[in-house]
Amino acid sequence: MLNFRSPFNMTDKTNAKVLLVDDEPHILVALEFLVKKEGYQAFKAENGDQALQLMAAQKPDIVVLDVMMPGMNGFEVARKIRANAQYDHTRIIFLTAKGTQEDRFQGYATGGEVYITKPFDNDELINTINEVIEFG
Repeated sequence: MLNFRSPFNMTDKTNAKVLLVDDEPHILVALEFLVKKEGYQAFKAENGDQALQLMAAQKPDIVVLDVMMPGMNGFEVARKIRANAQYDHTRIIFLTAKGTQEDRFQGYATGGEVYITKPFDNDELINTINEVIEFG
């Protein structure tokens, strides 16, 4: 019998929930693949309203959030998440094409812990999610 030990504690990962929010379906599919491959539970939303509905239903540990979306943008979604005390444990990672210093400041000011610009490196994103899960 083989004794395979993973370097990761998969129990923690499979219990961790990641909400992916982006209005581009291709990006959502790619993000979902990466997150699930790493062992996390993944939920997808294509806009801010869907994201807030899934927040209430799933109470994710991490939200990977685009900024530029029709209707409610990512900064507004982050403000609404931060305004609700039941989501105090939820961490927000902005993943967006908006990369100016002003955009970054706004991302942090609205409650984001991490701000990553597109195009992004898959390994960098997964490492960031892993660190946020591990160190909360």
